[in-house]
Amino acid sequence: MVEEFLKENRDVPIKISEIKEKLPKKVMHQTLLQILDYLQISGKILIGTKGVLWIFTERKELGKLIGEGLEI
Repeated sequence: MVEEFLKENRDVPIKISEIKEKLPKKVMHQTLLQILDYLQISGKILIGTKGVLWIFTERKELGKLIGEGLEI
């Protein structure tokens, strides 16, 4: 849920308090921090002084190649 929200709002940095307010379901602060920590370690977001920014770009052609591949 947090990951999808950040993907949709990838244009500008979002403060953690704004993320908590705009999520469709309530998330405890400590849980949100753990989720953001995981996303930062996995290279999907950057956490800076202005907020959280989504930086990960998916490789669309990889999905296409997997779909066309031969399963052994």
